[in-house]
Amino acid sequence: MVSMDLATAVKSYQFGEHAKSELIMASQLSVALTGFSPQERGGGKKMLLMTMETVRSELLFAHRSTGQSQFQKAVNSLNEAISLVESNQPEQAAEKIAGAISAATTSAQEAWQVLSEHGLL
Repeated sequence: MVSMDLATAVKSYQFGEHAKSELIMASQLSVALTGFSPQERGGGKKMLLMTMETVRSELLFAHRSTGQSQFQKAVNSLNEAISLVESNQPEQAAEKIAGAISAATTSAQEAWQVLSEHGLL
């Protein structure tokens, strides 16, 4: 049984689901970057990094707002992915983003369990 108050569960569920969607998008963009022409790749890389940094900010906010460690794990995985994109390794970055997706999903699932136990879902 997960120990989490209802307010934290609501926030964790909302943040987790939102982060999961954004991380999936970042992963798809990371994979897409590999197919860009050399002329397009620089601009695509900048846009991808901006997107990933925005998602990281939201994950940090989720962690500070809820105290849920899974959000920090997602941040850590995303930090590794950002470094890989900066090093021109977007395919490997997608693998690290998968770890962030897993962490965000875990947070949302734990929150869902609490909300379900209280008849709210």
